[in-house]
Amino acid sequence: MRRDALSRRDAIPAEEKSAKDALIARNLVELDEYRDAGLILFYVSFRSEAATLELVMRTVADGKRVAVPKVFRAERMLRFYPIDSPDELQPGYLGIPEPKADSAGEIDPADADMIVMPGAAFDRLGNRIGYGGGYYDKVIAALGRPMPTLVALAYDEQIFDAVPAEPHDQRVDMVVTESEVIRCR
Repeated sequence: MRRDALSRRDAIPAEEKSAKDALIARNLVELDEYRDAGLILFYVSFRSEAATLELVMRTVADGKRVAVPKVFRAERMLRFYPIDSPDELQPGYLGIPEPKADSAGEIDPADADMIVMPGAAFDRLGNRIGYGGGYYDKVIAALGRPMPTLVALAYDEQIFDAVPAEPHDQRVDMVVTESEVIRCR
């Protein structure tokens, strides 16, 4: 399913992808949960993922605090650091843009109002298939209550009738696509 979903996503023509990215961004920023959020954790898009860099800058311009992840592979962990500009990013793990950060500025994910995450495949119940590393599952499992709103950005091509889930898999609250906002809980 992961391979199929990524194949579908990769096949979206660049011009169509740009239009879809703009619609996804619009759908996200129109959410009450977005408007009410003070701190949002975003992924920085890579390859054919739903684009986030302009959305991150829009969020900063909206007066919100933004943090993005840095991969610590040896620990199999994500740590989040604040950014205000794309100039604060550099190629990191697998070439994914990451913050140029030190531990002094680390943001605790439990302080976030919203976590925006990537993935390969999703269903309408909030089940997701990521990329196999379990990085976001680990971050979410460590959060206390109340939980931030968990949002996945995806293209319609990544939505399936059912996505297999294990007990340790963390579900999202909503999936935002170019055509709809799927409220999962």
